[in-house]
Amino acid sequence: MSVFDDAIETFLAPIKDLLANDKVSEVMINGPNQIFIESGGLIYKTPNTFPDEEALVSAMRAIAQSVGRVIDDENPRLDARLPNGSRIHVVLPPMAKNGTTVAIRKFSKEELTLKDLINFGSLSPAGARFLDICVYLGKNLLVSGGTGSGKTTMLNVLGGRIPKTQRLIIIEDAVELQIYAEHVVQFEVRKDNPKAEIKGVSIRDLVASAMRLRPDRIIVGEVRGEEALDLIQVMNTGHDGSMGTVHANSPTEACTRLETLCLIGDTKIPPDAVRKMVGSAMQLIVQCVRYHDGGRRVSHISEIVGIDTHGRYIAKDIFRWVQTGKDPESGRLIGEMVPCGYLPSFFDDIVVNKLPFPKSSFIPPDWMKKVMKEAA
Repeated sequence: MSVFDDAIETFLAPIKDLLANDKVSEVMINGPNQIFIESGGLIYKTPNTFPDEEALVSAMRAIAQSVGRVIDDENPRLDARLPNGSRIHVVLPPMAKNGTTVAIRKFSKEELTLKDLINFGSLSPAGARFLDICVYLGKNLLVSGGTGSGKTTMLNVLGGRIPKTQRLIIIEDAVELQIYAEHVVQFEVRKDNPKAEIKGVSIRDLVASAMRLRPDRIIVGEVRGEEALDLIQVMNTGHDGSMGTVHANSPTEACTRLETLCLIGDTKIPPDAVRKMVGSAMQLIVQCVRYHDGGRRVSHISEIVGIDTHGRYIAKDIFRWVQTGKDPESGRLIGEMVPCGYLPSFFDDIVVNKLPFPKSSFIPPDWMKKVMKEAA
């Protein structure tokens, strides 16, 4: 039995059943007496508890030790990837007023496909086919959304559609992506460890290395710092079809967020120049949303076509999800992803490559035309 398995058996016994349940996607601990789970996109309180705060802290220290990390008064936060692929984040008191606060995010061990996303109701067949074509054509793509909206799942699926002849390098703060492709190289950040005199290696360092390792495409798992500038430069220097994820609530906000992150740090590039770089590098935004019924859906597939005279990003919706009702019994939202009547600027690429996606696929249904007319 490994050190990690031993830690689960001994210290995490109070939540062992939750960790073993494949229907549970996240375990959230707010002190020893409050444990919640996420299942099916919704959050539920469980009867599970730890004996006391001391037992919970001991469990977190054992988990940290099992992955070669330390959590104590000097290092009261832990962010790590566990050997089973889960992601854990811990905050100790006194910062955590409810007691030791923990989130363990589990990731599906199944290899999901675009067909699975269609069956889940996350995408329409036409939307899925269009994204597949965009990946094939090497369009730069950003998956945007809030926490738990399905960004990582979407990036896993899209990354798996990259042509087998291409070399993909993935860079992450902590490995979460499980992209099943022919030629994949994965890099993970190394944190500073002053006690062991180990110097950290940042995402920016790894992007610089990746550029020298003959990549066809680069994926930055989650862009949340100054590495945003590196991703934009990657996209603008011939590595077509590169991807990343960002926390934002809409396609235009995703671009603004990326711009803001590019300006973090000691960059000497003027804001206007950064905005133009983002506007030219970003081609597609896939907006993921977790709705009130727990469903994770793609709300928008939008093309970024630059910036206007006022310096605002121009996003043209190609497909979007529209709610048409609500099931009174289950509470599930009823709706569908429909085309918005906008023909992508790169439609000629689809035609030249003889890809089966006619112009008619972008024409909205009659009822949607009426909705759009009323909204205008």
